[in-house]
Formats: sequence, C-alpha cells, structure tokens
Amino acid sequence: MLKKLTIPRLKTEATAFAAQESTHAEPSLFGVTDGKAVGTYLEQKFQANLHKRYDYVEGSSAKGIDFPELDVDIKVTSIKQPQSSCPFEAAQQKIYGLGYSLLVFVYEKSDDEQTKTGSLNIHHTIFVDKSRTADFQTTSGILKIIENEGNLDDILAFFAERMLPLDDIQAQTLAEEVLANPPETGYLTISNALQWRLQYSRVIQQAGTVIGIEKL
Repeated sequence: MLKKLTIPRLKTEATAFAAQESTHAEPSLFGVTDGKAVGTYLEQKFQANLHKRYDYVEGSSAKGIDFPELDVDIKVTSIKQPQSSCPFEAAQQKIYGLGYSLLVFVYEKSDDEQTKTGSLNIHHTIFVDKSRTADFQTTSGILKIIENEGNLDDILAFFAERMLPLDDIQAQTLAEEVLANPPETGYLTISNALQWRLQYSRVIQQAGTVIGIEKL
C-alpha cells in the first residue's frame, strides 16, 4: 500500500535523494553541459523514486507544476548560475508570489574521464514556501513606501519605475490592492521576460534564517 505524499514527506525524501545522488556516478551525464538535460534527468529520477513509495498525481509541463496536489514545483539549477524560468501568468506574481512553493536542487556537475561518468554534487536542497516566492526588490520597495505613509500615486510611480507589465487599469487596481493588502517580503529575484526568470542567490543565502525558506 503506497502512502499519501505530503509536503513533510516530500522534504524528507528530497534530503535523502540529494545525499544519495551526490555520491552517484552516472554514465548518461558524462560530457553533458546542457542545464535543461541535467534538470530533466534529476527531476525524472526523483519522481521515479517517489512513485515507488507514494501515491500522488505527477504534474507535467503541460499541466504546469510537478506536484499539483501539494502546490509545489521542482527547480534544478547549477551553482554556477542559480536560476531557472517559469511561466508568466500575471504581474501580481512579482508582488504576491508565484502561487506555489518551490523545491530547489542546486548542483555542481563534474565529469570523470577515467570512468566516463558524470556526477552531480547537490550543494543545497531548499524549500521555498509559496508565501516567499515574490520578488525581493519589488516587495521590499512596496513595504518601504507603505511604511513611509505612501499613497496610491507613490505605488503607481513605483510600478512604473519597476516596469511591471501592467496597463493603466491593471496598475490602478493592483495599487489599490497593495495598499489594502500589503505583501510579504519575497526572496526570489524575478526578471521581466516572456517567461519569468527566477534567480536563487538570495534564497541560498537566506535558507534556514527566514521563516518560509528551509535548508533541507
């Protein structure tokens, strides 16, 4: 009988998997430099491990996130440049978060010429709660404006400075929402693009020191 997958179990399994994978030499990774290929390998292997023990619905790129029932998505990134992309849904994501949590594996890859294998040393396994997945500069800037008794015009000017992808009506509505419901500080760096570009350096630095960002 397979157990039900929960977030605490997912975190426990991710920790064990990272330790196990860090000592594994993999022939199919030898000479691979494409980060997307490494990410696919790691994600598929982790999912295969989970399916042996747990009953859950696995997401897909077509369905969006990896664990739709848990509101969690896996991100695999190299320690050389810890970043990845995710679908753009709305400008609100920079302020109120992506809408789901992130399980981030940060690896360093090396190749062994003698054995013709590649290894992934997973330096960091981090769980970022969805409440912390907004953009750091955007949320901290908004909170400073509110702290300084800023008004609607101040928020709108800030949106324009940050070049948030909003038209005038959307900006007005969002500014009103921000004043009524100030965001929590996010810890991602989210760059504007056709897809959001997520950068994790701050998350790596803050893991274990901020509520909602756990170093597993």
